[in-house]
Amino acid sequence: MTMKKSFVALCLTTGLFAASPVVSFADVNIVPQNTTSAPAIPSATLQSLNWTPVNTAQTQTIQLAMTGQTLNVPGISGPVAAWSVPANMGELTLTLTSEADKTPSIFAPNVLVLDQNMNPAAYFPSSYFSYQKPGALSADRLEGVIKLTPALGQQKIYLLAFTTPEDLQRTTKMIDPAKAYAQGAGNAIPDIPDPIARHVTNGTLKLKVQTNSTSSILVGPLFGSSGPASVTVGNTAAPATAYAAPAPAYAAPAPTAAAPAPVPVKKSAPVLNDTETYFNKAIKQAVDSGDVDKALKLLDEAERLGSTTARSTFISSVKGKG
Repeated sequence: MTMKKSFVALCLTTGLFAASPVVSFADVNIVPQNTTSAPAIPSATLQSLNWTPVNTAQTQTIQLAMTGQTLNVPGISGPVAAWSVPANMGELTLTLTSEADKTPSIFAPNVLVLDQNMNPAAYFPSSYFSYQKPGALSADRLEGVIKLTPALGQQKIYLLAFTTPEDLQRTTKMIDPAKAYAQGAGNAIPDIPDPIARHVTNGTLKLKVQTNSTSSILVGPLFGSSGPASVTVGNTAAPATAYAAPAPAYAAPAPTAAAPAPVPVKKSAPVLNDTETYFNKAIKQAVDSGDVDKALKLLDEAERLGSTTARSTFISSVKGKG
């Protein structure tokens, strides 16, 4: 396939950087449609990938260690994630999340957007995806919001997520869970060192696709209906009516096609000693002051983070109070 030049209009609006008040981008000077800094990927290599379909209002989760695909291309390290997105549903808002693990380590994503003919249309380097602290239903993560406007005449566009050798030389500073909790609860922030997550080639990626009323980037030829027919790659072919009924249309692809709703972060390894000490002290102080409800909330949060001593501290504190 020839890498055709296509007219691509850039409409950067304030909505691009204000889609979510909690998201702050590391480099607001990024020009997404300057694709010259993206790795050059042969069209035959792109054609060989299996592109996982993602419908609007759906979140797709990929474990790169299990279902990531390999590209032997300079500038790309480790497995990649490849998605196809409906381009006939209007303007799109894409939220890409890369979750940290307990090591801690994290996958620093780069995203290359391709039009229906697999011509590069936009490139979002890893600096676009900023660190977000954990919440009640979310883990430490790198996250970015991308807004796209598919040009008329296209049926689907493609997203390729990958990391680079340069990204693997960097790290991400996170926030200690006890600090995050104290900030959210309005308590005094403990003097605890923050963990540093190294960048790795594997991780957990989540892509959420929504339709929206404001746009930022036009993907594909302006008069796309006069161009070549839609390219079918891998297992992305689906009936046109599938987009009206996302659940049954994509029930077949497995295991990467099915994505559960976000769930609370599961506890795994015990929390760090400083974090454990912080919660135990806070639980004891809450019980001593007679605020059992606060103590129970602290107990719940501590155990969610993996504490192994918070419950015994709570019980002994209550008994001592009695």
